[in-house]
Amino acid sequence: MASETVGDAIVARLSEWGVEHLFGYPGDGINGLLAALQRAGDRPRFIQARHEEMSAFEATGYAKFTGRVGVCTATSGPGAIHLLNGLYDAKLDHVGVVAIVGQQARTALGGHYQQEVDLTTLFKDVAHRYVHMATQPEQFPLLVDRALRIAMTERTVTCVIVPADLQEEPYEAPTHAFKMVPSSTGVAPPRILPDDGALARAAEIVNAGRRLAILVGQGARSAADLVLEVAERRGAGVAKALLGKDVVPDDHPLVTGPIGLLGSKASDHMMAGCNTFLMIGSSIPYSQFLPDYGQARGIQIDIDPTMIGIRYPMELNLVGDARATLAALLPLLEPVPDRSWEEELRAEIADWWRLLERRAMLDAEPVNPQRVFWELSAHLPDDAIVTSDSGSSANWYARDLRFRGTMRGSLSGTLATMGPGVPYAIGAKFGHPDRPVVACVGDGAMQMNGMNELITISRYWQEWPDPRLVVLVLNNEDLNQVTWEMRAMSEITKFEASQTLPAFDYAAFARSLGLGGLRITEPGGIADTWAQAFASDRPVVVDAIVDPEVPPIPPHTDLDQVKSITKAILKGDPGARRIITQGIKEKLQELRP
Repeated sequence: MASETVGDAIVARLSEWGVEHLFGYPGDGINGLLAALQRAGDRPRFIQARHEEMSAFEATGYAKFTGRVGVCTATSGPGAIHLLNGLYDAKLDHVGVVAIVGQQARTALGGHYQQEVDLTTLFKDVAHRYVHMATQPEQFPLLVDRALRIAMTERTVTCVIVPADLQEEPYEAPTHAFKMVPSSTGVAPPRILPDDGALARAAEIVNAGRRLAILVGQGARSAADLVLEVAERRGAGVAKALLGKDVVPDDHPLVTGPIGLLGSKASDHMMAGCNTFLMIGSSIPYSQFLPDYGQARGIQIDIDPTMIGIRYPMELNLVGDARATLAALLPLLEPVPDRSWEEELRAEIADWWRLLERRAMLDAEPVNPQRVFWELSAHLPDDAIVTSDSGSSANWYARDLRFRGTMRGSLSGTLATMGPGVPYAIGAKFGHPDRPVVACVGDGAMQMNGMNELITISRYWQEWPDPRLVVLVLNNEDLNQVTWEMRAMSEITKFEASQTLPAFDYAAFARSLGLGGLRITEPGGIADTWAQAFASDRPVVVDAIVDPEVPPIPPHTDLDQVKSITKAILKGDPGARRIITQGIKEKLQELRP
């Protein structure tokens, strides 16, 4: 029997940690690791993407929706470089992902050899908390253990670099000797809680206010029930940062919905009128959508001391786990006697949902994208997982999808990169193969890489107990979000050379892969299409032909943006007539009783 190699030791340690999937793409720089996986019966399971960047996105999506560490792998040089964008997405959204990458043989390093890249330097920023290159067999299992433990506990990216020749060397475990570093698996997470004095101060601030606004991000997900209990006791509203969309359900009468450029008028109204502000588990960067400075007494709760007190001049910053902190704070909070603020917010929230429905039902040429999302809400199973890409799909994901039950959802929140929508959905499906998953993407992201990952879906879908993975493509032949940003921020007409996309039949492409393919070409067919998609016995692409001139109107109209769009129109924007028509129709809905 052949002796155990370093590659075998790495694979075995990953299994000891409970790693079940390794998202990657092969190359000779990780041949020793792949051979070890084969000897181990493909456990952890190697999931082959179409590109290393997609592997990193899939690991990130897996981590986001399971709460476990995602692991991806790539070969040396170009393969390792390709991982970076997906890894930065994980880092900026505080998601635990480990990258295991190959490197040229140790004998070649420093010789300007083929595919030789200084990987330690390359990964030093994205994996700043832990990146190390192995040079000796005895460094394992330490490097694997620390990479996984740091990624898990600090919710960040780590990287282990293993030269190709080292992977195939006989494994020698560290001995009980000087300058040897033994290691172990597992970690028991700490209970992080502010002291009693800080909690008493927080309670004093909240109890003194009569118009409390709560903002939650993804860090509050474990405390959803306690967030709602605070809101109900104090008659407050709960707004959601983009990464916190699935923290509390949209069908709760005190949830004001999204905040920011993609936010709701109800959230905007609450922030403008509050005198007390409680921010939990969020680092939303758009401070202009928070209360004016000096308007509200602020409290922030976050488990990460490096991310606290940087978005609003808070009176009190509490470092602690959201659930533990709220559980300790709640007994100190008094029921608010005056419910007028709560009644005002309830009315604003109800008005907002009515406005969204009216906007969704407006005619467009040929289909209003808002209606596609609005009708999707009614067909989403209660346990659905929804991913969104960046771009105009994020607008309607944030606003028009009404989450309820145990629905989960995410997108690239901080990096806001194009391309993760479909690979996130694949990662989610491997994490929860028994749950339906929906990916909402624009045609730009679909052409960038989503179409390639349909090939990945076609390879693996038959092993999922629930085969439903629905990919919605907003097909408007336009890089729509950037087109609107050009108009609103730069007074530029649509630049057809950069903005117009080639026509493509995404449904037909899906069918060519053995998947389902449906098209939405008129508003009357939307509901039936969604019903067919969720009744299908296989993954389905829904190719929705939508109007690119439906404006993503912010929660309050910025005069400078109106001026910029007007100037762009006057310069001869090709969509001028429809922009004016759709814009007027959208704004008129706000005036209806």
